[in-house]
Amino acid sequence: MAKSPEDEHPNKVFGWAARDTSGLLSPFHFSRRDNGADDVSIKILYCGVCHSDLHLLKNDWGITNYPIVPGHEIVGVVTSVGNNVKKFKAGDQVGVGVIVGSCKSCENCDQDLESYCPKLIYTYNSHSYDGVKNYGGYSDKIVVDQHFVLRFPDNLPLDAGAPLLCAGITVYSPMKYYGMTESGKHLGVVGLGGLGHVAVKFGKAFGLKVTVISTSPRKKEEAIDRLGADAFLVSSDPEQLKAAMGTMDYIIDTVSAIHALAPLLGLLKLNGKLVTVGLPNKPLELPVVSLVLGRRMVGGSNFGGLKETQEMLDFCAKNNITADIELIQMDDINSAIERLAKADVRYRFVIDIGNSLK
Repeated sequence: MAKSPEDEHPNKVFGWAARDTSGLLSPFHFSRRDNGADDVSIKILYCGVCHSDLHLLKNDWGITNYPIVPGHEIVGVVTSVGNNVKKFKAGDQVGVGVIVGSCKSCENCDQDLESYCPKLIYTYNSHSYDGVKNYGGYSDKIVVDQHFVLRFPDNLPLDAGAPLLCAGITVYSPMKYYGMTESGKHLGVVGLGGLGHVAVKFGKAFGLKVTVISTSPRKKEEAIDRLGADAFLVSSDPEQLKAAMGTMDYIIDTVSAIHALAPLLGLLKLNGKLVTVGLPNKPLELPVVSLVLGRRMVGGSNFGGLKETQEMLDFCAKNNITADIELIQMDDINSAIERLAKADVRYRFVIDIGNSLK
């Protein structure tokens, strides 16, 4: 007879889980493994609410294995470490992002690209190598292999820094890989949400001219006055699009809804690059003529590996970059998920786990 989640492991844990496609979260008792020789045990203090949490809660992608405890933007304090752990000690501030395991031996892992490992293990809605189900950061503690634990800089706020572990690295990694870091160049950021607002901050820190591209004119003041963008372009305005044609060196597209790529490609200069990090649930139409005539490139990118994520956190600490957040209590999570579905958040919910789950 299969063991209940509460009895699979010796350490009792409390969190919130969804049991069905309603996506409604409620209190959930489960368990985590003992701290092994290579493990770090963490008391969770904060956890960001990612848009992928929303999709998985409601099984939008058809892969959810209920019950599910979401959360992969985890920040907390180390409570104990295994005998083989040298990088961390009790009391250290640490983070855990999208993955908690990989094979560590394939070509991708050898290049510090664990996020592209064929055997990667996600922080939640996955199974560990022993076959036991993984539960995420909407809970009071977690045990993670030391390789997948990140050092959190002392001067980086834990609450506003938590979303960097997914939203931050998801835009930082492609900007670095595709060379979107050359000072003085022009970057377009499509979508001013959880990812887009961090991309604006990275762009300015790299010395780029940044234009926010959005369907919502009401976000102009926010983009320029609060986030420091240089310009704002309403993508539904043909005159604005026409005036901006051929002016941008790079575009990073953070939008997950179905949208047209042709107008965006038209904004690029010769040799321009359009990189998408959103995950629409249907294929987008790619106008090849625009690529050929402008010698343009369209690319994609996943979140970065552990080495690059640590680099990103250190970069954020040096440049005073954090996410703009709304801090909520665990009891508020269902209303927050409803608001997230309506894009009614500026720009990332973060759950105050330390004060919510006692």
